[in-house]
Amino acid sequence: MTADLHSGTADEPAVQTAEFIVSSARLAELYDCSALLRRTRTRAEEIVDEARALLAEAERRGDAERALTLRDHLEQARGKYCQVLGAYLTICRRINEERQEILRAQMERDRTAGLSGVA
Repeated sequence: MTADLHSGTADEPAVQTAEFIVSSARLAELYDCSALLRRTRTRAEEIVDEARALLAEAERRGDAERALTLRDHLEQARGKYCQVLGAYLTICRRINEERQEILRAQMERDRTAGLSGVA
């Protein structure tokens, strides 16, 4: 997903620096998204737990009509939780990919600079 700006330019260190800045900014944005999704996921878990407790209470009281409605609400809450969890996992995967790309670029830069990588 990163743009490869390497085309044999005379000012390759500047290009590498620009790529690093773009990758770092993209990684920071992904971290911000993951923090928001983590909070959303936590709240979605709470909603599922609340819906489950309300359903259990309705069932204990023998309120079949309310239990039926609450069962539907619980399933909806679980479905939304699964969507949030899926988005969170996608962001986490993307963060790992972006980090690996940054590390690969740094290793390539070190290799071309004559560093062995064993320090």
